[in-house]
Amino acid sequence: MSLRQEMPCPVSTLPLPTLSSVPTTTPSTDPFPPDRYNQTLTLPDGRTLAWAEAGDLQSDYPVFFFHGFPGSRLEARGVEDIGCLHKIRFICPDRPGYGLSAFQQNRRIADWPADVQHLARHMELKRYAVLGGSGGGPFALACARFIPKETLSGVGLLCTAAPWEKAVLRHVSWYRRLLGWAAAYCPSLTTRVFNGLLGLIKWFAASSTGKKLLDNIAVKAAGAAGKDIPQVETTPAAVAERRERLLSVLLEPFAQGSQALVQEAYLLSHPYGFRMEEVERKVDTWHGTKDTNSPIEMVRYMKEQLPDCDLHELEGETHFTIVKHLEEVVTELVRHR
Repeated sequence: MSLRQEMPCPVSTLPLPTLSSVPTTTPSTDPFPPDRYNQTLTLPDGRTLAWAEAGDLQSDYPVFFFHGFPGSRLEARGVEDIGCLHKIRFICPDRPGYGLSAFQQNRRIADWPADVQHLARHMELKRYAVLGGSGGGPFALACARFIPKETLSGVGLLCTAAPWEKAVLRHVSWYRRLLGWAAAYCPSLTTRVFNGLLGLIKWFAASSTGKKLLDNIAVKAAGAAGKDIPQVETTPAAVAERRERLLSVLLEPFAQGSQALVQEAYLLSHPYGFRMEEVERKVDTWHGTKDTNSPIEMVRYMKEQLPDCDLHELEGETHFTIVKHLEEVVTELVRHR
């Protein structure tokens, strides 16, 4: 029996009108069930590609959700409830070098659609949408450029990274310029530095101060998503479980070290391997006007270069508070399924 038959969505049949009424707890004691969150296949070149599935696994409407920078397939946990409510099957693959996916030397953003198409064929998907969040946005654009139109039912970008074009380069923060420079000119040293920082982060996370900080981050994240943490989840055991879940999401991108982060810092700050003018597929992008990670000015410029792009500006939202619009974004993206 296939996974899709074995894992019915626990709430997909409930007549729930809004996401706020979906339980925020998972019926499983494991927030990342390995049979759904640790799936892998071997690509034609021998690399391992890993992915997670979330939402309504019985749905005939799949959406590939591309994680941020850095990120991993575990970000699929954030769309579980939305997928169940709206009968959407989310597929979130690790990009090369993140999580369980093998590192790929000399890769380009333009190479990603081939991996996506291979995974889609493996899953016997003939038509699907793609949604890229933050650093995953350029990879969704690559799919819009290279995957046939009849295969893609929709292309969405959420708080996306934008090309570093000369006309808008002044809007890139100094620390992102520094990271892009370091990734280009001293990648090995930069990787070692980040690996050292990763060790310090793990040590700090295990301390009492680190645990308190993680607990506060979890509460703020719930608030940014427009959710209240239920009273039942304020017990010491529930708080510890939520902390471990957050820590898993934060550390999974670095399961193989920091090499993928450094490689992608280079990719996102250099030409993508295609021009925006070549993207003939319609693209929808949602972006906060107060986003400092990816300034709105850069996204507006990108919008002008794309032949068919609708930019939905969310007044006053930042790179992180925009998450409360995720349900709105997804439902708009799948409107014409």
